[in-house]
Amino acid sequence: MENIDLDHMDFSLVDQVEKMSKTNLNLCWHCLTCSGGCPISEEMDYSPNSVIRMIQFGLKEEVLKCSTIWLCVGCNNCSAACPNSVDMASIMDSLRQIAILEDACIAEPGILSFHNKVVDSIQRYGRAHKFEIMMRYKLSEKDFFSDIDLGFKMFSKRKLEIFPSKVKDKKSIQGIFEMAGELS
Repeated sequence: MENIDLDHMDFSLVDQVEKMSKTNLNLCWHCLTCSGGCPISEEMDYSPNSVIRMIQFGLKEEVLKCSTIWLCVGCNNCSAACPNSVDMASIMDSLRQIAILEDACIAEPGILSFHNKVVDSIQRYGRAHKFEIMMRYKLSEKDFFSDIDLGFKMFSKRKLEIFPSKVKDKKSIQGIFEMAGELS
């Protein structure tokens, strides 16, 4: 980590994250259990507990610009393993929402684009249609062949369906999206 510029410390993020995630950041012992249970911590620029420490130190800009918050897949391994029940997955989700709301520089713009495709699919069908998500994402990124072998493997294992399955009660799904729009 670089030197901390004391003139740019912003402690408002602590309250904002605690309110959104419903998690007390001071419960974190920095024991690294969250990092040890994370399947992708080696890919992150900061460990999950380091993100909490950065929030506590008022490093708002650095936190909102880091790749870690976008690489977190929300698997909840960290939250389940935490000895103090710190909901790290919810913290990461809150940080992503704050970064979007504040137009922060997104460290992983492809991930945000993919996320938006997933949400669009859920809004349209009530569940994720992986094939359509993949096609829309590939078209938007103009990256057609980088992982085509993975697509073929998913097809062969019946993990990609050409036609979407839909929920029966689509009005409930639309109600969830309307409520979320009202909250933002």
